[in-house]
Amino acid sequence: MLLEPGVVPDWLIAQEAEKKIKTIFRLAYEIGIEEDEIIPYGKYIAKIDYQRLYSRIKSNSTGKYIVITAMTPTPFGEGKSTTTIGLVQGLALRGKKASCAIRQPSMGPLMNVKGGASGGGLSQCVPRVEFSLGFTGDINAVMNAHNLAMVALTARLLHESNYSDEILKKKNLKRLNIDPKRIHMGWVIDFCAQFLRKIVIGLGREKDGIPIESRFDIATSSELMAILALTDSIRDLRERIGRVVVAYSKTGQPITTEDLEVAGAMTAIMLPAINPNLIQTIEGQPVFVHAAPFANIAIGQSSIIADKIATKLSEYHVTEAGFGADIGFEKFWNIKCRHSQLKPNAAVIVATLRALKYHGADKDAPKIKVGDTIPKDYFEKNIKWLERGLENLFYNVDIVKKSGITPVVCINRFQKDYKEEIEIVKKLCLEKGLSVAVSEHWQKGGKGALELADLVIDACENSTKFSFLYEENLPHISKIELIAREIYGADSVEFSDLALQKLKIIDSNKDYSDFSVCIAKTHLSLSDNPTLRGVPKGWQLSIKDILVFNGAKLIVPVAGDISLMPGTASDPNYRKIDIDLTTGKVKGL
Repeated sequence: MLLEPGVVPDWLIAQEAEKKIKTIFRLAYEIGIEEDEIIPYGKYIAKIDYQRLYSRIKSNSTGKYIVITAMTPTPFGEGKSTTTIGLVQGLALRGKKASCAIRQPSMGPLMNVKGGASGGGLSQCVPRVEFSLGFTGDINAVMNAHNLAMVALTARLLHESNYSDEILKKKNLKRLNIDPKRIHMGWVIDFCAQFLRKIVIGLGREKDGIPIESRFDIATSSELMAILALTDSIRDLRERIGRVVVAYSKTGQPITTEDLEVAGAMTAIMLPAINPNLIQTIEGQPVFVHAAPFANIAIGQSSIIADKIATKLSEYHVTEAGFGADIGFEKFWNIKCRHSQLKPNAAVIVATLRALKYHGADKDAPKIKVGDTIPKDYFEKNIKWLERGLENLFYNVDIVKKSGITPVVCINRFQKDYKEEIEIVKKLCLEKGLSVAVSEHWQKGGKGALELADLVIDACENSTKFSFLYEENLPHISKIELIAREIYGADSVEFSDLALQKLKIIDSNKDYSDFSVCIAKTHLSLSDNPTLRGVPKGWQLSIKDILVFNGAKLIVPVAGDISLMPGTASDPNYRKIDIDLTTGKVKGL
């Protein structure tokens, strides 16, 4: 019998669960994956040979497809990964063949303040230490391939500055005429490092380079990570990587990885990463882990490949979209589903009493900054804050309804939540005509998620009229305005001169007509201002810049003061992580 949460730490529950873990071959066999379709990474982790497996199962019937999203979260998250895993465990207890897909955790938030993404309590995936600390190396592959593009660019820039056209020709090189002031890409690292947001490189001797401004972004924001999430074949991966724009010439022409003759090597580095990873919940259901893009600065989805495999192997497949419905779900709806052509049957919207009070709090309530301990005010009984915060939950529910998908509200119950407040939230949701479950999966595992599982099964039987928010051929400026108005609730959009200039060029070029819009915006508010809680009114979305990800086929408007490189807080998790010198086990995760 597993140890009960609250009596022992979360990490010890996982350690006890790992004693009962299935071998990867047994897990694969139970879901219908054959031995020659498995690439084992030890006894409990494997990659799946995607092309071999999918060619065998693609004619299978498609299972029910469920997406997990949330109300606007606090800086600490509201338990979407835990709910994803808990729901799969609950579905399995109802006799359903169920699986889920989640993203690989980035070292950035893991070593900062948000922690891992393995779930928690009795609803988490194992082996959690390996999962959290690098896993099978997919993020490293993305990071190395991305940085190789920058190596190729900077080396070429140096050679073109040192060599004449005649010498370049002898070396079989064509002058690309790179503009050192128009370098599109930066470097990436999988940590939160604010000191690297703006740097100068190329200092030293003549052979060391040319002094130019550069930057580091977090690896999960790389265009290559978005490509990994959106691709569906090796051929498509190679073609997308070849279209990635690294810089521009002095005449304004884009310089791609293909121009730098580095696209093939980048694809070779990323080749193993195209195969999704397989682990399990602590109750033995399959968990597909693939890709790692954040939702506030990227697309926030696990891979299309993982979902395509799992929906052919499972009766019910649950996939998670990052942060709240305004960000992760909107990108799932209008980007991922458009690319995958998979249509979801239901959506679960996670809410917590903590988040409801956060979004309904008085203006003079304690602020929550990343790295702070959550003030006790948000755990004390406060029905006024709670009821006011429901406006945010209902707004996010309405976002989901606009897609035509049936929503189910999941009240993710924390151990110290007040029963009276839980009942109030449930009652007011029911009065709104919503399907709502109180779920205790953290404390009870699948048994605590049975009510949620039952409502999701019912929701999947309802017919949906799924449709996208915008037509693909709509001008991108109109797409941005539509998302701002219909999803974020903005009155209007203010574009900087730079953003307008770029949008005019983009909208006049047919090559960009089928690109999707992926807005980079804070996840802590429906607006572009992280301090505005609840449902802000009378505000204007500010678009400061437009990024073009040519390989991923994404137009990325940058809203507010969002940064592609988060910072590390004053009390980060890495202070608590160490090795137990007696057992050799990692502790503090």
